Amino acid sequence: MSDLQELYQSVILDHNRKPRNFGTLDGATGTAEGKNPLCGDQVEIAVQLDGDTVSRVMFTGHGCAISKASASLMTAAVQGKTRAEVDALFDKFHALVTGRADEADITREALGQLVVFSSVSRFPIRVKCASLAWHTLRAALENDAAGVPVSTE
Repeated sequence: MSDLQELYQSVILDHNRKPRNFGTLDGATGTAEGKNPLCGDQVEIAVQLDGDTVSRVMFTGHGCAISKASASLMTAAVQGKTRAEVDALFDKFHALVTGRADEADITREALGQLVVFSSVSRFPIRVKCASLAWHTLRAALENDAAGVPVSTE
């Protein structure tokens, strides 16, 4: 395993063991629950908007290390961003984990710490684990508490 892969793996394991922004959010302006029935991952995202900006986002749930770390890193990445910036980051992240990202987008500048999920595309079954929190966030931003279908597209 390369040094870079080991670093990425350690970041994912750290966020799985000690997830950031884990817990409930009083005063949430939107919530949604997402489930991946194939593996049992489940996440609830609560978001608080200040105008068009994500002022706080938290999650609860359970699942595999990829799912939990993705939710943790996502919450850190989107706080303080506008909805348009969140949508753009979602698109870059989804392209990364599905293997459709341009080389120029697979950088620390484009994705921040989310780049640690670059190897997920080699494991198609894990794409749903990595993207569950992101799809759920989109639903929470629309305040759709009915749940979230997860797509690998």
